[in-house]
Amino acid sequence: MGMRMPWLALLFQICAVSFSGKSAALTQAEEKEALEFLLQFGYLQKPLEHLSNDFTEQEIEDAVSSFQLASGLPDTGHVGAETLSQMRQPRCGVEDPFNEKTLKYLLLGNWHKKHLTYRIYNHAEDMGVTATRRAIQAAFKYWSDVTQLTFREVRIGRADIRLTFHGSSSWDCKRPFDGPGHVLAHADVPELGTVHFDSDEYWTEGTSRGVNLRIIAAHEIGHALGLGHSRYPTALMAPSYGGYRPRFHLHHDDINGIQALYGKKTPSTTATVTSPARTTVPVVSRKPSKVPNPCKDGLDAIMLGPYDKTYAFRGDYVWTVTDFGTTPPLKISALWKGLPGWLDAAVYSPRTGRTYFFKGTKLWRYRGFKLDPGYPKLLTRIPAKIDAAFYWPGNKKVFIFKGTGFWQWDELGSYFSTLPRKISTLFTGAPSHLDAAFTWENGKVYFFKGKSYWRLNNQLRVEKGYPLSTAERWMHC
Repeated sequence: MGMRMPWLALLFQICAVSFSGKSAALTQAEEKEALEFLLQFGYLQKPLEHLSNDFTEQEIEDAVSSFQLASGLPDTGHVGAETLSQMRQPRCGVEDPFNEKTLKYLLLGNWHKKHLTYRIYNHAEDMGVTATRRAIQAAFKYWSDVTQLTFREVRIGRADIRLTFHGSSSWDCKRPFDGPGHVLAHADVPELGTVHFDSDEYWTEGTSRGVNLRIIAAHEIGHALGLGHSRYPTALMAPSYGGYRPRFHLHHDDINGIQALYGKKTPSTTATVTSPARTTVPVVSRKPSKVPNPCKDGLDAIMLGPYDKTYAFRGDYVWTVTDFGTTPPLKISALWKGLPGWLDAAVYSPRTGRTYFFKGTKLWRYRGFKLDPGYPKLLTRIPAKIDAAFYWPGNKKVFIFKGTGFWQWDELGSYFSTLPRKISTLFTGAPSHLDAAFTWENGKVYFFKGKSYWRLNNQLRVEKGYPLSTAERWMHC
């Protein structure tokens, strides 16, 4: 391990570490641009705006090497003009989880069925409705041609996969686009089902001008089906856009990955699809569990978690809260394998990218949707069956609540408040015996209890006009 350096010192010394090489030295702005790229797309694992830990020289060099390896560039571990130019290429907005040294395809989850529906909510203005639909239909066909999956478009009602076009100033403020160029589109993992395209791009088909919608849509659908990015630069699931290819075919890495999730194409797709679908029904019903109604049932936990989504938990189920309402509840284990239902609390830390789940006497820790080795672990410093927990960026600590008291925990240090403090001593006007709590994207803290919620300002005081109805304001009932 190399010597650790503070962030500002690192930024000014970076030319001597990894942002150097035989090519002309980068400017300070270019060095910062390269480091921000490594943070934004997952090569370094801490979001820039919440950076509090330092990186070693070796960590930075490994991150640069991973990017170069995934891009087909010489593996120097240093950022020169060629590497920086590759970082600036048009690409997908999903992170590149390339920390391991394998070229194997990456899997992020899967749907528990093989007949999927999709809905196109609007179209690319440069192409029109008909051309947009044809391009997206062709994109889905890449995957149905090599697997047992089938896709059916619906024009009204809820669909499994939902595709929309919007720009940098549109409603999706959680992951806004950056205008023409660079980030072209992004998608969520199963079973969230959202695919977003940047409407500021010039979308085309059948020409090398602009951005080919068919290829980008096929890439993002790959994410929506559970594929991560490929480390083969010529694969469909490579992070960067390789341009228009009239005779485009899936790379063997794309095919191996999707078939690992859904099986190979067989002569009788109908028979092979309906059989697994029937066998999954008894598995779901073996342990009876009521599907929650977000408008009527309370919360076990809520958090702003991976992929900047708001996750709400009740019983064995989880759903996401969006600007349009809620997604249909699905089993918690479909996203976080090995995680039980009826949680006490859930908290996501933007400081480390880890998600913590509390239940009874145990703690589970995940990076994304993958359980960290050694978990679950027994709780040793706090009582069992806590009420709620949230991360507060004000002091970069996790607050844990039970009854009328709370504890503070520094997940990266040894600090842990040994005795609980009264909730009323810090959270002015807030209730005790909470059901759930979290810090949302606006930086406000929210407490939930019964059918109501309270919003707290940056001084941790309940704001005027609260409590309000959780069902009406959060679940859009």
